[in-house]
Amino acid sequence: MAAPDAAAPFAAPAAAVTAAAARIADEPADHRFKGLPPDAATGASTLGALAAERRNLFTGGFPTPCIALSAERLEHNLAALESFTARHGLAFAPHGKTSMAPQLFARQLEHGAWGITLAVPHQVWVARAFGVPRIFLANELVDAAALRRISADLDADPDFRFLCYVDSVRGVALMDEALRAAGARRPVDVVVELGAGEGARTGARTEAECAAVADAVAATGTLRLAGVAGYEGEVPGADPESVRSWLDRLTALAAAFDAEGRFAGLEEIVVSAGGSAWFDAVADAFGALPPLSAPVLPLLRSGAYISHDEGHYRALTPFNRVPDEGGLQAAITLWAQVVSRPEPGQAFVNAGKRDAAYDLHLPTAHTVRGADGRTRPADGITVTSASDQHLWLRTDEQTPVEVGDWIGFGMSHPCTMFDKWQLLPVVTADGTVTDLVRTYF
Repeated sequence: MAAPDAAAPFAAPAAAVTAAAARIADEPADHRFKGLPPDAATGASTLGALAAERRNLFTGGFPTPCIALSAERLEHNLAALESFTARHGLAFAPHGKTSMAPQLFARQLEHGAWGITLAVPHQVWVARAFGVPRIFLANELVDAAALRRISADLDADPDFRFLCYVDSVRGVALMDEALRAAGARRPVDVVVELGAGEGARTGARTEAECAAVADAVAATGTLRLAGVAGYEGEVPGADPESVRSWLDRLTALAAAFDAEGRFAGLEEIVVSAGGSAWFDAVADAFGALPPLSAPVLPLLRSGAYISHDEGHYRALTPFNRVPDEGGLQAAITLWAQVVSRPEPGQAFVNAGKRDAAYDLHLPTAHTVRGADGRTRPADGITVTSASDQHLWLRTDEQTPVEVGDWIGFGMSHPCTMFDKWQLLPVVTADGTVTDLVRTYF
């Protein structure tokens, strides 16, 4: 863990989450988890005991397909965003939907995160089960049952901080009705979501609509306006100019609301944005915020950084634009075994859509590990298609790929890497498995 720095005032307490996540080690290493060594899955071993054996991913009985989360690259990525947010005076609530792994939530909090961003109620329940103290829900929450649960958690735990979007007068009315019925004692903090433009995803489209939503919040006794937010990644045709223009609208909206007295009585004003493609622009825009009537919580919400990737985010990361600020490393490799070589130019491995991210780009082969344990670049190997349990590989006729070889694949889009696996081995560069990360999708 990095030493305390300028981000320390925003950091959430991590000890309780770390302790709760450590209890995952007590779970049985059994049939629920694909990719475990058969002798572990049929024995009485726990996840913690299996990790403590320090087996080798390639020679320790792990079957294919299996996933590997690089220990060194994971630590690098955690430190990279911790350093970036500290330098720019940003609070950080990484989007937990990427991994849905409480052990990684704990690592993120240990690296100075303010809290965790989530998208839907089930994800909130997971985070709360592991003691996450601050949650930003990047959605308007109108489900009455979920609001009852949120209200009960807020009333029971004075240290629990929860915020969510509102983007419509109708949504505010539904929230107010549900919270009144629940007998809520603490108001739910909400931020008005400014949409990223016509044709974008959610969010009020105009500043006038945002003001109407804020007026509706003020008329309730169950909600409290805590700030403004949005997602610049949805700006149509996003480029540096259009993204900055939208971010300027967001910060101007915060200033206008403040000048109108809408944030009276707040201890801090939340201004939040930031996916994994434009956090440099968010830092610049939030750095230019004028003084407001209360301290600003400038909240960044990037999530894909935790593992990065070898496709979508490799192309989009802001560190391509500002390399002096740092960089991210692709931390996940899918290992699969060649199970068929029916033609000179064709091969199949035993991993497919059930195992690999494929929604944005097909996996890319980067390493071949032969029966002798030697590795070489996967030159001449291209993934052309994916079936449920197979990847289709086109190979150059002279490419030395044999049945039984292991092939390592990089993938695109972290959010659909993690959700294929309930358990991800954390592996050092020499192949040693040091931990097993549990996901809760």
